[in-house]
Parts: sequence; C-alpha cells; structure tokens
Amino acid sequence: YVCSTWGNNHFKTFDGDVYQFPGLCEYNFVSDCREAYKEFSVHIQRALNSNGHPEIQYILMKIKDIMVYLKPNLVVVDGRIVKTPYYTSGVLIESNEIYTKIYAKLGMVLMWNQQDALMVELDNKFNNHTCGLCGDYNGIQIYNEFIKGDASYNSITYGNMQKISKPNSKCEDPDETQALPSCNEHRDECQRLLTSPAFADCRLRLNLEMYIQACMQDKCACKGKDDSFCLCSTISEYSRQCSHAGGRPGEWRTQSFC
Repeated sequence: YVCSTWGNNHFKTFDGDVYQFPGLCEYNFVSDCREAYKEFSVHIQRALNSNGHPEIQYILMKIKDIMVYLKPNLVVVDGRIVKTPYYTSGVLIESNEIYTKIYAKLGMVLMWNQQDALMVELDNKFNNHTCGLCGDYNGIQIYNEFIKGDASYNSITYGNMQKISKPNSKCEDPDETQALPSCNEHRDECQRLLTSPAFADCRLRLNLEMYIQACMQDKCACKGKDDSFCLCSTISEYSRQCSHAGGRPGEWRTQSFC
C-alpha cells in the first residue's frame, strides 16, 4: 500500500482518500504512532519555487535510531553527508539525478523525485498504527482522518493538525475556511489526457476520477498558464501509480508535451 503527495499539494492516503493541502510548514507525512516504540517517522516541508509552484524542500526521516535528511542531490545520515548507494543497519539509500529511494528492512520503501512527488510504501504490519498526512492505514476511507467520533474535519484542518511545532519558526497555517473552486471547465481536457491510448493498461487498475479531479484542480490553480508543472505533475503521478499497480503505461511524453 502506498501513500503519496505530488504536484499542486495533492495527497493520497493509504486508505485511498485524495485531498489538497497547501501548507508550507514542516508536517508529519507518515509516522509509526504506537505509544511505546515508534519504528519510523517521515516529515516533509514544501516551499514555493521561483515559478510559484510548491516543491518539497526537504524530507526528514527517522528509521529506528538513524536520522536521514534529504534535499535535492543531497543525502545526510546522522549529520554526515554520504555518497549513494549507502547502506547502514537495515537501511539502503540509492539515488540518481532523478530519484532518491530508501529501502528500510522494517517494511518501508520511500521514493522521491527530488521535486514535488513523494511516495511511501508500507508493510501491512503497520495497519492501524500510522498517523500523519497519510492517515491511519486502517483500510477505511474518511474514518479517523476526516471523521473522528462526532467531529468532522475538512482537509485543511486535517493538514494543519499534522504540523510539527518548532519553537523558533513562525509558520502560518493555511486558512481552513477557504473552499476549493469546482474547476469543471477543465474536465474534458483532463479526461482526454488521462484516457489517452498510452494509459490503456491503467484504466482498470486505478480510480481514474480521482486523478481527473486532481488534474482539474491543477489547471484551475495555474490560471491559464500551461507550464509543465500545471499539466504534467498529476499525469506523472497517474503513470507512477499505474506502474506501481502492475500496469504498463506507454510513452505519453512527447517533444512538445511534458
């Protein structure tokens, strides 16, 4: 099972909920939340790049007692810069110019494209034991993330609850009352892109509607600018998720597109 975040602040929990959360603080992406001994945690922080698009600035991971800090083209383990591939007690770190991948023997794989997209795959022994932006991994959508007991949260409130409080940093929470626009005028284009022949093998493996909605939000947020971030990040994610589900996406990138 995978949890991922990509593009214009999209998140997909282990249980399959997809939501948008535009926070720029440091957040708990996914952690082992059992009371006694926590096996791992993954924190992320986004920032806006020079084009005004959100990118993941750094990822901070703790695996048992090992601290790993990732930035684009930089891997720091327990305070030392290391060359990859790097192996230390049960943790393998690989990287090239496009991806950084971490395999942890405790049952976790992390993959980051060094820009906007992060995917974490977890062994099902962590069912019901996680917390953070990825949810509780109980197999049930909405419950314990957006509905807890008698309370219900919108995605912004839920995201704000995952903030890591750091005494010296001032970081504004996104406004919880902001509604997302409907963006319906972009549905046809997004549907066309995601049902192109290159993705024929993906149709039955993934929930297409989810990615159409994310693509529509991207188009809205970019207000008519058609740079590759606005168009390609959700399509790239669809392609990655399709491969992960055993599908074989065809060549969808062209000289003129993405």
